[in-house]
Amino acid sequence: MGSPARLLGVPNFSEGSNERTIGALKSSLGARAEVLNVHRDPKHNRSVFTLAAERQDLADALVAGAEQAIELIDMRQHQGVHPRIGALDVCPAVWVVEEQREEARGVALEIGQRIGTLGIPVFLYGDLASSEERRERAFFRRDGPDGLARRMQAGELAPDFGPDAPHASAGGTLVTARHPLVAYNLELDTPDVGVARAIATELREAGGGLTGVRAIGLPRDARRTQISVNVNDPHEVSLGQVAREVGKLARAHGVRVIEAELVGLAPENALRGYEEAPPIRDFDPDTHLIERRLAALDR
Repeated sequence: MGSPARLLGVPNFSEGSNERTIGALKSSLGARAEVLNVHRDPKHNRSVFTLAAERQDLADALVAGAEQAIELIDMRQHQGVHPRIGALDVCPAVWVVEEQREEARGVALEIGQRIGTLGIPVFLYGDLASSEERRERAFFRRDGPDGLARRMQAGELAPDFGPDAPHASAGGTLVTARHPLVAYNLELDTPDVGVARAIATELREAGGGLTGVRAIGLPRDARRTQISVNVNDPHEVSLGQVAREVGKLARAHGVRVIEAELVGLAPENALRGYEEAPPIRDFDPDTHLIERRLAALDR
């Protein structure tokens, strides 16, 4: 593995098709950190970057990315199927080894404070949440940017940092510190989003499914829908387990899983026991596994 001094950052930006904007974000982030991966999705209208850097460089990179997002992304014009509340929608600091946990928490709190000074309300979620109901991103994303504005105006939702109203064009940002999770999408051979949503409900932990799994059903195109999955602890629940469970649920609904994709990077252990089906689109272990990407930095 690469140097444990490096932390990861995984900022999610609400832009998945504009080449100029994505390039500017990459340049801004890459001036201070190593950009390990960029996953962009025009249908979601979202790009997920994975960065590696030591503590201060990572904090500076993520704040620079927030500044670019404010300048270049206007949520009033945004259209995309993925839930979101802001231009820089989610901004986690990620520890690679347990010894980095407190350092990652410090980075997350620093970037939360600094992004707040840019006029963006910042909400801490996950392990940094101030209450149990604020742990999940879905709590903040309810009804999207418009819902966020209404809830803040009504006094129902207060930020942890920053102003008491969303930024006019950039909305709000969710910040946390966490260990590596896996974002994993599976595509179904049906355009019926109701089927995808039903499978997602049965799959996720809140619906009685797999431990630590969050899932939503989304439209994809005229022939397919998608199950968008987050595996909170890939050491406990592997992608192979998720794939098998989705395959079983899909068969029960009379549909099939056609293929899958990784969003960003995954730890090697997440792929233990993964079978050939469903194939992971464009998967390359040298570019999609955290340990290998970090090791490559030290060569």
